[in-house]
Amino acid sequence: MKVVIVGAGSHFGAKLSRDILSFPEFQQDTTIALCDIDPVKLERVTRHVQRLIDGHGLGAKVESSLERRELLDGADFVVASISVGGAAYAGFPFTAEVNIPFQKYGLSQTVADTIGVGGVFRFLRTAPVQLALCHDMEELCPKALLLNYTNPMAMLTWLHSAGSTIANVGLCHSVQHTWAEIAGYLGIPKEEITYYVAGINHQAWYLTLRRGSEDLRPQLRACLDDPEILAKDRVRFELMRYFDYFVTESTTHCSEYHPYFRRTEAQIEFYGLKTHTARELPPPSEETAEEPPLPPLDPSEEYASKIIHAMVTGAPFAFNGNIMNMGLIDNLPGNCCVEVPCLVDANGVQGCRVGALPTQLAHLNLTNIAVQELAVEAFLTRSRDRAFQACALDPLAKSVLSLEDLRSLFDDLWAVEKEAGLLAHFD
Repeated sequence: MKVVIVGAGSHFGAKLSRDILSFPEFQQDTTIALCDIDPVKLERVTRHVQRLIDGHGLGAKVESSLERRELLDGADFVVASISVGGAAYAGFPFTAEVNIPFQKYGLSQTVADTIGVGGVFRFLRTAPVQLALCHDMEELCPKALLLNYTNPMAMLTWLHSAGSTIANVGLCHSVQHTWAEIAGYLGIPKEEITYYVAGINHQAWYLTLRRGSEDLRPQLRACLDDPEILAKDRVRFELMRYFDYFVTESTTHCSEYHPYFRRTEAQIEFYGLKTHTARELPPPSEETAEEPPLPPLDPSEEYASKIIHAMVTGAPFAFNGNIMNMGLIDNLPGNCCVEVPCLVDANGVQGCRVGALPTQLAHLNLTNIAVQELAVEAFLTRSRDRAFQACALDPLAKSVLSLEDLRSLFDDLWAVEKEAGLLAHFD
């Protein structure tokens, strides 16, 4: 078996390699192929994975290259976790996508990687590289499964499916993390809690929450009366107060997807939200001569290695994945990307039919899907106007700015990223 990790210099490279090697079935006849455009990071992660293999006495093999096409031939699985133009969450262009909207126009974002002005521009600069990867896979490993961790997840999953023939699934850890957070709020070991979650990426809903036959949703709602818990996660609990269901993603992140929480400084302070200016890149850290202790082969919470294991061995695995809707959720568009329960085995990834979401939840999702659809259409048709319209439909942006100011903001960001060569697709 061969797994290619594109963007291996990110923290996912070492983590996912260790996850793969934690399965006994993959400790001998497996090749982990690492790719990154940064030679220093690539050399570092390659050395780390080789040390894992040697230190644990495994027969697996690691190889690496700065050029992905050198590694893709014969791949069974391809994992993507990339950032285009600079580091994902520090330095340019992230600073431009967060600071220009706030400092010049008063539009406060935080992570800016899902929807919103920042999310749309992140997609527009990332899409050419992700789609080129899909086209390389069509040529060199057409039967491989693409496991994508790159954001904006929903837009890119939509693009992969609309612009290529490669089987793909988008993976996020917000469902697992929220599960653990809910368990903490309720004082119950998470292993005792089962859930059913569906919606869209970063805005999926805990439709059921149980311990055995006991419905835990009333207990979670009772947390609204606990000031200490409420202060930790105010936005998500406020959404549950008024829309009845708890949502994935953190309070800080979630606040960007709605018009209710970030319009004024008073709101930002009340909801305990993070600052809205992006930092520059920190100086590179120096490596110490002393090797850290050999880490154990303990798997992380990430889904990728478990999906690979299920497809190779046939042992089924259930997870929440991002795939195209195609009738899985009745009251969301058939051509959009949804995050739903999935089952994977030797037959591949199969999404589970959810039926209709509660009406209010579907309409909250639809406000985000409108931005996603126009952004994908903008890229596929090379339309600057569609890209602006995606930004103009963002729930937060349109609650803060006039259309005239939104156009000015859009033009400012377009000029900055075009000058940096990040929007050449639209030339």
